[in-house]
Amino acid sequence: MPHVLVTGAAGFIGSHTVDQLLAAGHRVTAVDDFRTGRRENLAGALRSPACRLVEADVSAEDALGQLVAGDRPEAIVHLAALVSVPESIRDPGLNFRLNVVATQRVAEAARGAGVGRVVFASSAAVYGDAAPLPAGEEAPKAPISPYGAAKLASEALLLGHAAAYGFTVRCQRYFNVFGPRQDPGSPYSGVISLFARRHREGTAVTLFGDGGQTRDFISVHDVARANVLAATAPGLRSGTANICTGRGTSLREVLAVFQRLYPAAPAPQFAPPREGDIRHSRGDPAAAAAALGFRAAVAVEDGLAELAASA
Repeated sequence: MPHVLVTGAAGFIGSHTVDQLLAAGHRVTAVDDFRTGRRENLAGALRSPACRLVEADVSAEDALGQLVAGDRPEAIVHLAALVSVPESIRDPGLNFRLNVVATQRVAEAARGAGVGRVVFASSAAVYGDAAPLPAGEEAPKAPISPYGAAKLASEALLLGHAAAYGFTVRCQRYFNVFGPRQDPGSPYSGVISLFARRHREGTAVTLFGDGGQTRDFISVHDVARANVLAATAPGLRSGTANICTGRGTSLREVLAVFQRLYPAAPAPQFAPPREGDIRHSRGDPAAAAAALGFRAAVAVEDGLAELAASA
């Protein structure tokens, strides 16, 4: 069986990626230090003899290099990261270690062991609020946080290694990912998981601003499928691609779906807009379609209904 090593495997996106790799018949080495990942996210995957769990800090010197040298995977999917923009602002040193140093470890491990492909979890945060909509991959890059800057630096680092040492790198710029296993208890969690928790608890949602702000929400099932394609599809060249739907959905539209699903929930409360919030964000999905044959398949409304049913 083809062998894929996944860092950040116990996280939200990581665990779904592991599940889909196993379903497609691949062997998986799942790596996580459980700083934010959850063991229960891998409970189903670890019942498969094709999945092995290794507890390790990807940013630690030599840890990943030794593992990759021993395992010799065909591909690495690098999802381990500090995933919080506010935390990156509060602790830029931690952001650098978990989001840049860790990527350097992945690049060196791939080079040293002759790994053929690396898939990197990048972000729409590389665009900041400067890109015209829909944002294409060649749009201006103007990150407004250490997190976004680290993602952009990591893309350049990996693509440089790929060009110099002859392996393939796919940088996946995720937009607003949502779905099961996203932690609604975190203050940094996605807005949809926070809305879902409030509706389940019967407490009012707080909308900052008028609710007209839009995001390109994409199901974690689609994102995981894009990762599997990027890691395993034959004949890919190095490059970047937005992983998005190409559609902007307003927070008012999201709330309208939740209100239909939870008709007894209280009406939303409104608060002043938060300083620095981007009004609109939407990606151009054309490059992912051309390079990976990927198109998002899960409608936002269906994804929200799945969240409600899985509560």
